[in-house]
Amino acid sequence: MQQDVKTRFPAPFLTRALETAAALVLAAGLGWAGLPAAAQNLFAPAITVNDEVVTRYELEQRARFQAALRVPGDPLETAREELINDRLKLAVLKQAGIELSEEDVTAGMEELAGRANLSLNDFLTALQQQGVEPQTLRDFARVGLGWREYTRARFLSRARPTPEEIDRAMGASGTGSVQVLLSEFIVPINEQNAAQVEELVEQVARLKGYDSFSAAAAQYSAAATRNDGGRLPWMPLTKLPPQLQEIVLALKPGEISEPLPLQSAVALFQMRGVREVDGAAARYTAIEYAAYYVPGGRTPEALAAAQGVVDSVDTCDDFYGLAQGQDPSVLDVQSLPPSDIPRDIALELAKLDPGETSTALTRSNGQTLMVLMLCGRTADLGEGSSRETVANALTAQRMTSLTNSYLEQLRADARIDIK
Repeated sequence: MQQDVKTRFPAPFLTRALETAAALVLAAGLGWAGLPAAAQNLFAPAITVNDEVVTRYELEQRARFQAALRVPGDPLETAREELINDRLKLAVLKQAGIELSEEDVTAGMEELAGRANLSLNDFLTALQQQGVEPQTLRDFARVGLGWREYTRARFLSRARPTPEEIDRAMGASGTGSVQVLLSEFIVPINEQNAAQVEELVEQVARLKGYDSFSAAAAQYSAAATRNDGGRLPWMPLTKLPPQLQEIVLALKPGEISEPLPLQSAVALFQMRGVREVDGAAARYTAIEYAAYYVPGGRTPEALAAAQGVVDSVDTCDDFYGLAQGQDPSVLDVQSLPPSDIPRDIALELAKLDPGETSTALTRSNGQTLMVLMLCGRTADLGEGSSRETVANALTAQRMTSLTNSYLEQLRADARIDIK
């Protein structure tokens, strides 16, 4: 299964998100099933799936749940689709004899709450404030856990890649390698702007389509790629920081990653394409870089000083002369394994060739500007350390494809009546 990526936003942020989503729906002046609430018989059938009934009450509750979590799309429409799928899944689980204990279901609910950095009690309280009953979360967790158990038993052996397939994905076989086409959205975050940045990032994460993401990157991103709508060129997967490779591989074209915390920033990535190319992709045991620090953050004066530094250096060795006579802390030259490099630095280095520079990063809560230069990369001629990461990502992709295809077949064979 795809690894869950947890955001590090504080609990009050989810509460604000829940309140905002519910307010938007209520402001529309409609009941959750598309009718004035007083006119609804909540226990009347809303949908039948192979003679199994979904009531209006269940539909209302799931729509509230979808809106509370700010799931993209119309809450009622996505609720209908999910509940139809749930009835199909429950029938399969019953036939397979899969029954979860109450302890397992509670653990699943705690897992869902943990993704929002909340305790289960706090999560239930936040949901109840939006009219979502605990049983709705319990039903959601029960179906999800049961389906995960069933699909793992049915498809996992087929989803696991062979050693040759892993070699090909890593470019180790010499016959081909994987390249990815991404767009990025990166915004600085500190104690003063945390609430605004978190809200902005949540809004961008829900966008649909490439143009809308690029427009947001052009307007709000702090990365140099904002001038091109956040679009990065094709790059070998192995150039990305190891921490990001599995996350990126799990994205489908058009999908946006969960918010990823960087040092003093938050990033989103949108997948625009994946391709296999001839020739092995290089892998690296070490990356050497130089970081020269300019006081003043992103003020015009500091940016001008940083540009002066960039104009005066051609190689990493030039920084030593520039830093001579200054405090030793002004210059930091490192040669580290890719997995040990801070994520934001590793991401910038992935965009650079040796001798190229970047002034996109800051330190000291935005008060110090970093002039970053890639000195060089040391090729790895042996077994790559990211082999397990690539294998897990390939397995997750195939599990998603196999389970989605199976569910589509169940729907095609079902009798579905939407009232």
